[in-house]
Amino acid sequence: MVALACAGNTAKYTVTGTNAPNGARVYLVDQTGEIPINSAVVSDGIFEMKGETDKDAFLMLSVDDKLFPLFNDGKPVKVNVAEGTLTGSALNTKLWECNKRNQEAYAEYYSVIEEIESMSDNVSEEKAVEMMAKYRNAIKKYAGFYVRLIEENNNSLIPVAFLENLPSVVAAADNWNKAAGEKKLDQILAANPKVARHPYTVDLKRRMEASDAQRRQDTEHRQSVVGEKFRDLVEADPDGRNHRLSEYVGQGRWVLVVFWASWCGPCKAEMPNVTAAYKKYHSKGFEIVGLSFDNDKEAWINAIKDWEMPWIHLSDLKYWQSVAARLYSVTGIPDNLLIDPEGTIVTRDLHGKALEATLAEIFK
Repeated sequence: MVALACAGNTAKYTVTGTNAPNGARVYLVDQTGEIPINSAVVSDGIFEMKGETDKDAFLMLSVDDKLFPLFNDGKPVKVNVAEGTLTGSALNTKLWECNKRNQEAYAEYYSVIEEIESMSDNVSEEKAVEMMAKYRNAIKKYAGFYVRLIEENNNSLIPVAFLENLPSVVAAADNWNKAAGEKKLDQILAANPKVARHPYTVDLKRRMEASDAQRRQDTEHRQSVVGEKFRDLVEADPDGRNHRLSEYVGQGRWVLVVFWASWCGPCKAEMPNVTAAYKKYHSKGFEIVGLSFDNDKEAWINAIKDWEMPWIHLSDLKYWQSVAARLYSVTGIPDNLLIDPEGTIVTRDLHGKALEATLAEIFK
């Protein structure tokens, strides 16, 4: 209803650009529904687009792999593509200043992620702890900046341009607390009804609700296998020999089937816990079978060695098209199944202290 009401309240727009690459195609997209509303081809370094669309629509100009957010407030907008600048009304000029500040803050935060990703697999435990502390400080700093950026502009439409990433940024800074991100979003919207009523915000909330509903459905589907007998499959070991999962499961031992991949950062972070459990309980009747979602055999084999995972490993090297993903409704990794000696799946998604506590109870 909000979107329909706004449809009758339109404004003309004029977007011009300079210092753009000749022949490049420029697009103007309404971010509510990601609907393209205009396009142009750069000639002699310049382009111009004129038209009419909803008043205050949140738009995105795309040219030469650069993005320029703006609102259609009826005032002309000028873009210098080479310099990466945008000027126009007070609202759009301020939006671009905020966007630039956000890009700089995000680059500082992301540099820490790049530093972590460049670390050797053989990094010491002390160094790993140090880098995780550095990451936590970086995400908290960025989240604090991001929230302030929105709140200091909460008397305008500017928060609309930053709302989509707000819940995930706040959640990450609060140890991936999803509820914290949602609460902050609700606080921002309660403080600015105009932002809350904007069609983009209404669409964002709709998409979030749909995503939550899908996540609940996926969780229910994933958990539906608990209490059932395991489902057999065939995949190859690192030497290329095919094996059935039933060679290892339902054969009188407790088995943890681990879904992972060499490209999965959270998997790498979790593996020391899994390795510790294996070393502690393997001699007591505990086995692990790793089912990898890799598609690069060399990366898979190297990770087995570098991450020191001395258990059984299988993969069909089909990434998310793996037979394991389909049979066990794997929608994210790391994930796992704990299967009893008779082959019944007793629980799922055990990590860290929960894995240790469960195994300690079984093998007490």
